[in-house]
Amino acid sequence: MSERGLQPKSLQRVQVMIVDDSAVVRQALTEVLNADPGIEVLCAVADPLLAMERMKVRWPQVIVLDVEMPRMDGLTFLRKIMSERPTPVVICSTLTEAGAATTLEALAAGAVSIVTKPKLGLRRFIEDASADLATAVKAASHANVSRLKPAARPEPAPSVPPKLTADAILSPSGSRAMQQTTERIIAIGTSTGGTQALEQVLTRLPRVSPGIAVVQHMPEKFTAAFASRLNSMCEIEVREAKHGDRLLPGQALIAPGGKHMMLKRSGAYYYMEVVDGPLVNRHRPSVDVLFRSTAKCAGPNALGIIMTGMGDDGARGLKEMRDTGASTIAQDEASCVVFGMPKEAIRMGGVQRVQSLQDLPRCMLEFGAGKRMEGK
Repeated sequence: MSERGLQPKSLQRVQVMIVDDSAVVRQALTEVLNADPGIEVLCAVADPLLAMERMKVRWPQVIVLDVEMPRMDGLTFLRKIMSERPTPVVICSTLTEAGAATTLEALAAGAVSIVTKPKLGLRRFIEDASADLATAVKAASHANVSRLKPAARPEPAPSVPPKLTADAILSPSGSRAMQQTTERIIAIGTSTGGTQALEQVLTRLPRVSPGIAVVQHMPEKFTAAFASRLNSMCEIEVREAKHGDRLLPGQALIAPGGKHMMLKRSGAYYYMEVVDGPLVNRHRPSVDVLFRSTAKCAGPNALGIIMTGMGDDGARGLKEMRDTGASTIAQDEASCVVFGMPKEAIRMGGVQRVQSLQDLPRCMLEFGAGKRMEGK
């Protein structure tokens, strides 16, 4: 047996194939990934047909894939892979409004995540984005591939009774801001695998659902297209949040890529504040920013849900939510693409209940109807 074959799994490098029609981009991506001691680029090819020839000899653990290519586009190639031998795929797409819809279609078809590449300035890209690209590839290598297959859309969840009056809400200072309010809100945080998971949850919600604020780790320019796609599929309204938007029942507001989103309160109403700011836990938007603001402004009137994703963004914020009386849920490991974020939230003591992806819509509707959540 070779020396490589005797290596512990934790020390083995992630074997990657790059598929991109630009020779310059292939060279840049190869340089970025090979600089990480945990990654090995097996090959970099110009189109999917060449990739398929190489894959007959050696199958990669992760594929970094462009979308727009000659002979066969990346989306067709991705669907072929997912139907024949599901393999984690990271989409490496140019940051453009026009390409966002196609890239999101690739995520819906089974890709794990998006990494943006520039049209110009590849040297700066090597310097600035190397950690993000390497992180995305490593996250993909640990993905639960069985969860990457596009699933048939489930039947809508049954409706529940109208919302009941919620418990009193705590202000940031700890004093009671108001004795009663009928507004209940849900804050969701997710990352790797979250685009598919959110689709499965939001498409099952009726219009009587509580207002939902979502942070999905995603680059700017892609979140608007993502929200628009979901809006076309859902009974509730889904759109990218704008500064000052009120969070209303029957609506989901998604944090814009490149901005932080915080929940604020004015009287009995909740609204979103969309702001610039430094990276938090290497992310902007950050789940922790949303969850911490929800803990301060909504307390027991809120339900926090942390879903599939790599890392620990949101774990501390969910603990703060639970400490202020909010209900909290983590997606279970079996239904996650990557169990990192929920696992960290559980470890930190911020999770009241662990639920499967299939059960989340029911939990959300029960919370909106005023049912108190039991848990550990």
